[in-house]
Amino acid sequence: MASEHVALKARKVAFDWQETPLHWVPGDPFTTHTINVLHLLLPAGERWFVHVYQQALPYITDDRLREDVIGFIGQEAVHSQAHDDVLPHLRRQGLDPTPYTAQVDWFFEKLLGDRTLPPGRARRWWLMERVALIAAIEHYTAFLGDWILNAEELDRRGADPMMLDLLRWHGAEEVEHRSVAFELFMHLDGGYRRRARTWALAFGTLVFLWQRGTRFFMENDPGLLDPKASWADFYRRGRAGVLPSTPAVLRSVPRYLSRSYHPSQEGDTAQAVAYLAASPGANGGR
Repeated sequence: MASEHVALKARKVAFDWQETPLHWVPGDPFTTHTINVLHLLLPAGERWFVHVYQQALPYITDDRLREDVIGFIGQEAVHSQAHDDVLPHLRRQGLDPTPYTAQVDWFFEKLLGDRTLPPGRARRWWLMERVALIAAIEHYTAFLGDWILNAEELDRRGADPMMLDLLRWHGAEEVEHRSVAFELFMHLDGGYRRRARTWALAFGTLVFLWQRGTRFFMENDPGLLDPKASWADFYRRGRAGVLPSTPAVLRSVPRYLSRSYHPSQEGDTAQAVAYLAASPGANGGR
């Protein structure tokens, strides 16, 4: 694992959405909007990651891990802003995400936000719960990052190259820093019961929010006459290779719950670093 370690840094990215169509996977609004949910969830979610990790920094006693966490914070802050910048483009195309993003903001800022707790065990318990939740969520962001880097069917179907570059830049950085959240959790706590409990909460919440987001997009898309969205649609798109396959998602569960789990099992650092070196958006839009 040490041989795979790379110094994490926030990159100055640039993306131009002027030429990106609303249905950026041609002829497939369901796939488009299922992936578009990332633009609804990630700005608030990654701001929350940054906030929690800033609170965790004083508890870190390992110098290299502290540097990794600082690099992680920088990358997550850029991710949040990059996805947030897509939302005005959606509004210009007649799809206002505000009703849904307001719910997501409430979820991260209120439900999972800071609580008025006395210093000591209670305050540390709430911090550790959130650190464990982030580790579980990052298992799935690494899974998705690895998937999008290898989702060649999207290229074959003519998906918008600008959107693919945004997603693959982000996915590559998720693979690049995939071990940080888990290693921070293990450094500060590491309890298996907490890992399993927070995984169940994270997985259930992500599934719930994602299906709500997809249905929100489909129902509010001004160009759809029959805005249906179902699990069968997701399953079929997974088999076709334009979304993650349901069997692959299910196989990811026992990997995280294994006592021998480490995020280095997910993705390929060399592939991620190579993409980041070549990505136009990750190199300032060149």
